[in-house]
Amino acid sequence: MARSENIYLIGLMGAGKTTVGRQLAKALKLPFYDSDKAIEETTGVDIATIFEFEGEAGFRDREQKMIHQLTQMQAIVLATGGGAILRDDNRQRLQENGFVVYLQCSVDRLLERTKRDTKRPLLQTENPRARLEQLLLLRDPWYRVCADYIVDTGRMSGKAVIKNILDQYAARAD
Repeated sequence: MARSENIYLIGLMGAGKTTVGRQLAKALKLPFYDSDKAIEETTGVDIATIFEFEGEAGFRDREQKMIHQLTQMQAIVLATGGGAILRDDNRQRLQENGFVVYLQCSVDRLLERTKRDTKRPLLQTENPRARLEQLLLLRDPWYRVCADYIVDTGRMSGKAVIKNILDQYAARAD
């Protein structure tokens, strides 16, 4: 199942992009990248610190540069940040350079998965549920426009999610 096309994972925080990405990369024997981790490694600070000092716009500028860099690579699996699809340039780069998979998940499951995570700046609010609902309302149309394939990570086991993505990925080679 050797392919040279990249796999890019998009979706809200907590949908499983990093977890699924690592498993896909392992199954395909490809390197795995996480755009948020790459930004942290490049800057030497965590995402929350970037948000604190540069705001969301500053972070999105850094994210766009990182997406540009990572989409120039070949034969990788990439977990993007949840808001990467907000910028036209990012969507275009993802769509032109790989197989884009939208990891869709219900707000209830996202809340369950992120409730103890204090490193997500956009969820540091009085009402995380309302914030996730707002983000989903805003981003879901962009995820859908950008995606080649959509899979619900809240309803399937991890193994089923991986199998579904691998089957769709392989079908594109035929």
